[in-house]
Amino acid sequence: MIFNKETAKKTAEVLLQINAIKLQPNEPFTWASGWKSPIYCDNRIVLSYPLIRNYIRETMAREIEELYSKPDVIAGVATGAIGIGALVADYLNLPFVYVRPEAKKHGRQNQVEGYIEKGQTVVVVEDLISTGKSSLNAVKALNQAEVNVKGMVAIFSYGFDVAKRNFEEANVELHTLGNYENLLEQALDTNYITEKQQDILAHWNANPSEWNAN
Repeated sequence: MIFNKETAKKTAEVLLQINAIKLQPNEPFTWASGWKSPIYCDNRIVLSYPLIRNYIRETMAREIEELYSKPDVIAGVATGAIGIGALVADYLNLPFVYVRPEAKKHGRQNQVEGYIEKGQTVVVVEDLISTGKSSLNAVKALNQAEVNVKGMVAIFSYGFDVAKRNFEEANVELHTLGNYENLLEQALDTNYITEKQQDILAHWNANPSEWNAN
């Protein structure tokens, strides 16, 4: 669920502006999963642009306060959301931890890095939601640490049905600054794409695993 349409359109605008999101319906990318995709999103690029980085940080921080008041801790999902999560925590003057995909094999064998106490309230920060599996894996690790996960906020979501089901089944509340639907609207409004390309992009989103550019 997006926070609001105005924020979603503005987020799409800035991500397209810095090529954090690229739309190539005629020259699709190949994801690690093997899916052919007309979109590629790398929100880590946000960290290299101070004005846009600050917009994302401050908007996300304000929305967290509105939704959850102030949690005890902000948790970032490694590795993509470590940077933005730490910035949000700093803006809110809150402790920060990050969650690895799995526990380390050596040392203290931590999966949650940083100091956290049982019973503390936590909001998880993520950079991108596709199927949601890696994001929810981080929530599972935090639950095992016996903290209270209030919800998750992310910069952008592809809006896949499978992600919606996964979050519902895990009973985790998800809010995002931007999403795919409003991205396409913004891209069309600014002539980044044509109406024909918008149709192609919408068709991909409805069935990404079976989509073929031809």
